[in-house]
Order: sequence, then C-alpha cells, then structure tokens
Amino acid sequence: MTMTREEIAVFVDRLYAVCGAGDWEAAAAMLTDDFVAIEADSLPMAGEYRGKNGLRELFETVMGMVDVVALDRAALPIGDDCAIAVLTMRFADPALQPAELCEMMRFRDGLCCKIKPYYFDPSPFLAAVEAKKALA
Repeated sequence: MTMTREEIAVFVDRLYAVCGAGDWEAAAAMLTDDFVAIEADSLPMAGEYRGKNGLRELFETVMGMVDVVALDRAALPIGDDCAIAVLTMRFADPALQPAELCEMMRFRDGLCCKIKPYYFDPSPFLAAVEAKKALA
C-alpha cells in the first residue's frame, strides 16, 4: 500500500505523539517487523535498534541519557516513500543549547520500516548527556 504525502505527514505526527506518550503498543503497530533505527557510531546510543520494539528501545536509551522536555518539528519534507523530520530537541536545563537534527524515515506497506537520525552538530546532545551524568 502506497501512502499519500498527506498520509505520511499524519503518520509521522502520530508516531511522535504515541512515542512521547509512551504508548508502545501503538508505536509497535506502526512499524514493520523488520524495522530498524540506526544511530551513528559517534553517538553514545550508537547502533541498530531492530524489530517492533526497536523504537521503544532507542527511545528509552536516549531518554535515559538526557532530560528532554520538547521535540519541536520545524519542517517535514516528504517524498514518495520517505519523510525527513527537521527537529529541535530541547533539554530540561535551559542553559543547555538545543540539539538540531533530522530524522529520515522510510515507509513500506503503510508502516515505518526505517529511521535514521542525523545530528547537525552532536555537541549539544553530548553536553546534555554529560550534564545528566553530573547530576547522578
């Protein structure tokens, strides 16, 4: 099943909403069985997160490292089977610079099959990791 651009936009917003709410059953239902999220080797959450619970595993890993209070989407360019969410990750400590990133998402048969984040500059995220460690 091919998704329209409008369907992709609604899907992306819903996926962020259910993940933010911790509704992992709904999130898993939006992913293919062979879903993969891939984080760069230069980040502390590096690696591949696979399967219907892969996104939950990644989310819990990241949220265990940093205190995120908002994930703001500025834009959502959409292709035939993909979208790129342009995001700003805001941290609980207002002294920390927000992290700017894009998440490339691929879709197949009405479900998300891949997410690959790209950080413009990973240093704000890494600073947030260190700030949380310092509080522990």
